Amino acid sequence: MSETDHIDRRILIELQRDAEQSLESLGAAVGLSRNACWRRIRQMEQDGIIRGRVALLNAARLGLPLTVFIQVRTNAHAPDWLDRFSAATRALPEIMGVYRMSGDLDYLIRAQVRDMADYDRLYQSLIRKVPLSDVSASFVMEEIKETTALPL
Repeated sequence: MSETDHIDRRILIELQRDAEQSLESLGAAVGLSRNACWRRIRQMEQDGIIRGRVALLNAARLGLPLTVFIQVRTNAHAPDWLDRFSAATRALPEIMGVYRMSGDLDYLIRAQVRDMADYDRLYQSLIRKVPLSDVSASFVMEEIKETTALPL
């Protein structure tokens, strides 16, 4: 893996802002030629620094306005349970993120759903797939900040 320098970081900042911009525009923004930008981007992709380029969608405009954080505590910590839990959460497209936590909470799940009934359907589906000891949910009332950009 190669080291990133200040130019790579400027490229990454620009790509986080707009990954669809032309190489000419990107080069002008960071002071490089189109080809030099392309080579650096390719290298960062090969090094796994750039994992992919995606479109960011408006969940509310697509009928999925409710974000829910699901807190999970479990008494099961065996590898086979974790495999089942991982497979179950990966199989549910409403689940946007799953995180193993330190402290009192075992796992935190972020999901995007249509409404409370849709959340209940997701909850029922999850508990059918894997046994959970304690599940609680918090629903987002207002999104104050949401970003995918890393602080470079």
